[in-house]
Amino acid sequence: MRIKLIVLAIVAVSLFAYTKVMARIGSGSPSPDAPPEQRADLIRVYKSERRMVLFKGDAPISTYQISLGSAADAGPKQREGDEKTPEGRYEIDWRNPKSVTHLSLHISYPNAKERREAEANGFSPGGSIMIHGLPNGWGLLGGIHRLWDWTDGCIAVTNAEMSDIWARVPDHTPIDIMP
Repeated sequence: MRIKLIVLAIVAVSLFAYTKVMARIGSGSPSPDAPPEQRADLIRVYKSERRMVLFKGDAPISTYQISLGSAADAGPKQREGDEKTPEGRYEIDWRNPKSVTHLSLHISYPNAKERREAEANGFSPGGSIMIHGLPNGWGLLGGIHRLWDWTDGCIAVTNAEMSDIWARVPDHTPIDIMP
């Protein structure tokens, strides 16, 4: 029994160290921007379906299966640490090519109303909600990550999908996150 615990501890520490090293290395170079006719002007997330769609005008141009916050089905995000994915209209307000995950696009949560409500209730609304790929070094998991909701409120896709999204979604693209 004691040897099993030691082996388990070694594996856990090794995985933790691997993740930390890969996070420092980064996710590599982002894809170049897609041609204008392939760029989205709206993102729509359907939380209950675990689906994200990029639109150009009224036409869907790409669809992705997603993972969400581990408490995504419990309603909209209200506070830091609740592991819920927000609901509402936001925008992609900045991007991080050196993310601890394979690229990330920041969602403008919280808005002014969400900040006021959180403050009135005595807590932080949280932030750092992103669309992102898998943690650096874990890309081989591919679509397996979709078997469960594992983020802290973010929207996760495979690394290949994230490269595609990065190229197709300009800054300030609106995003509607629906229940």
